[in-house]
Amino acid sequence: MSITFEYATQADLPTITAIYNQIIPSRLATADLKPVSVASKQAWFDQFDPHSRPIWVMKDGDTIAGWVSLESFYGRPAYVHTTEMSIYIDEHYRHHGLGQKALNYVFSQLKALDINTLVAFIFHHNMPSIGLFKKNGFETWGHLPDVADMDGQLRSLDILGRRFK
Repeated sequence: MSITFEYATQADLPTITAIYNQIIPSRLATADLKPVSVASKQAWFDQFDPHSRPIWVMKDGDTIAGWVSLESFYGRPAYVHTTEMSIYIDEHYRHHGLGQKALNYVFSQLKALDINTLVAFIFHHNMPSIGLFKKNGFETWGHLPDVADMDGQLRSLDILGRRFK
């Protein structure tokens, strides 16, 4: 499988939303508890800018296999060089190394984007994602105990981070 990265377009938003919705029932990677609509993701999608805060789709030929985004962290000017990273993989492409490919690609883009710090908010029980990020030099910078109520079960959130300069 040969994966390429392209800037997401408006036409990709329904697939991006569908991939996001696939993971909701697992309670591993998002605090949304019910599927979201394409319309509800529009404002989120509109905030991305390929020159500073991109969203890329990972493509296997013409098929979107997943997406990765860099969002502004905390919305304050002093955090201009810090972004929050998210990776979502289509259920048919999981466990094929796409998370690592996404990290490698993002790392290669940081200098051009003038980003020197990445953070990721990962549920403490999402061991595959925590393992992937820690394998790539991320450290736990914060732990928020029992902050999410998922179907009556309290879940903790870890903040992982890595500096690149």
